[in-house]
Formats: sequence, structure tokens, C-alpha cells
Amino acid sequence: MLAMESEGHDKSGIYGRFCRTPAIDAEIARVATPGYAVISIAQLRDIGLTDSAVHKRAASSRLYRIHHSVHALVPRELLSREGLWLAAVLSCGPGAVLSHQACAALHELRPSSSSRIDVLVARRIHQRPGLRIHTSATLTPADISTVRGIPCTTVARTLLDLADVLPRRVVERACDQAETLQTFDLSALQEQIPRHRTRRGAAVLQAILDEHHIGQTPTWSVLEERFLALSRAAGLPDPEVNVFIDPGDGEPAIRVDFAWPERRLAVEADGRETHLTHQAFERDRRRDQRVTAAGWRIVRTTWRQIRVTPAELQQTLRTLYRIAAV
Repeated sequence: MLAMESEGHDKSGIYGRFCRTPAIDAEIARVATPGYAVISIAQLRDIGLTDSAVHKRAASSRLYRIHHSVHALVPRELLSREGLWLAAVLSCGPGAVLSHQACAALHELRPSSSSRIDVLVARRIHQRPGLRIHTSATLTPADISTVRGIPCTTVARTLLDLADVLPRRVVERACDQAETLQTFDLSALQEQIPRHRTRRGAAVLQAILDEHHIGQTPTWSVLEERFLALSRAAGLPDPEVNVFIDPGDGEPAIRVDFAWPERRLAVEADGRETHLTHQAFERDRRRDQRVTAAGWRIVRTTWRQIRVTPAELQQTLRTLYRIAAV
């Protein structure tokens, strides 16, 4: 810990105070969370500043008060969204975590337009300006994660908390987004439900799992079996599986899930892919363009369509198979 900085003259006089101040400034910058420029009063005390010294720094704009126990190295308006989230968590003390709508935004499950920041704590504390503080007696270490340096609830716990306060369809879309980002953990979500049976969120999540078919991505063998059964029921011959198509454009050959080479018709089942991440989105469009330019028709389907609405896909395949014969 650095030498104590107080509001009065110390034994070393003015020269000593000026010599130590740059060192204290450097230590404050080092301790403040990298990238966010926020620091708690407890961290400032550990460095060696008294409460009066912190007040003096705030009065001279060397620190900026964000919450009653959190300061920043820059004005509030210059803090990033993540910096404000971290400041909110720090202001609620040890064990506090970002939660609910703010945490859903941190996990990139859905944007939050709320003017208040959600923080979850295990003990009851007073509400704070700009915050929405939630208390939970069931918060366990397994419910807590850290994303970009910010303590927060896990994706599974966040979905449960969202289901308490938002319409079901909004929660369904958040589940879909988690699956797209490959952060959806079905077993973790199923573990949340029995622990919180009396909560609205548990009932909403159970209904979504029962009816919306989130997270139930099949193994390749199961997907292959289902698709082959679907094509046979549509009256089509069995397609070839895992077919490599060479578009002849000098680029590498493309593997498709199912194909009828004699009809130059291919099917990609996105249920086993990386879904709609930005990279996959761009890659899949380029693949489709190359296959189409080579004279193939490519059909994209999903595990949910194969499993829940197979008749739609069967009709499409029958039509395309017939057209391809012309």
C-alpha cells in the first residue's frame, strides 16, 4: 500500500506530497478495472487514500463519483456501457452481479433499453439511483460467471430471471439467440427449473422447452436418420450423404449434407452447423453462391423444420426434384 494521502500537510511537506501524488495517480490507474476506468472506494482505501482525500480528488476532477462507493477516472458521459455496468455491480458490494435485462445485453441475448441497470445480490440492500436491485436467496456460485471482466449471472440464470419479468415470446427469442451464439446450455437451464418452481420464470421456461424446441440440436446420426425418413415419405429416392461438390471455380470443393447429384439438388441441414454467427452467415452465403453458379439448387432447412413441420419441407423437395428433371 502506498503512503497515506490525506487532506492535510504531511511530515514531508509540500515537496513530499507532490512527489507522491504522481505515484498514487499511477496506482489508481493500475487498480482501476482495465478498459473501464472505474474503481471502488474500497480499492481506493487499499491504495492508501482516506475518504477525505477521495473527496478532494472528486472536487478537483481527478476522480468522478459514479455511485456512492464507486468513482471513475473519467466523467460519467465518457464511460462505456460496460463501464457503467461494472460500476453498478461494484456499488452493491462483494458478491453482487449484473443480472436480468442488463445481463441479457452483456451476453448479447437481447438489447436493453431500460434506463436502470439490473444488479442481483444475495442480501437485501437499499435501492440506488439508476439501478434496479434484485435480491435472491438462491444465488449460488454455479449461477455466477464473468463476461468481459464484469461479474454477472450465467446465461441459464439470466434466462430464468428474464422469464420472470418479460413476455414469453421475448424469452423464446432470447433462447434462440443463445442457441445461435452457442451459449445455450440445456442441462444448465433444466437444472434451474426445479430449484425455482414457485417462480413465474420456471413455468415459462418449462413451457418453452416443451413447446419451442430450443437447444434440442440432434447428433448428426439422428439428423441423417430423420432426413432420410422424411425424403422416403415424400416419395423420393435416398439422397447421397456428405457429398463434395466441385463448382469448378478454382476454390476448394464444398461439402453438403445431402444431395441428388443426378438432379444437381443439394440440402443443407443447419441444425448441425454453427447457426447464424456472423462468420457462418457470411460463409454460408458465399457457399450457396458458388454452388448455384455451378448449376446446382441448394435448399437450407433446420432441425426444427425436419422435426416439427416436415410436410413443408417434403413439398418443397418434391417440387424441386421434379423441376430438376426438366
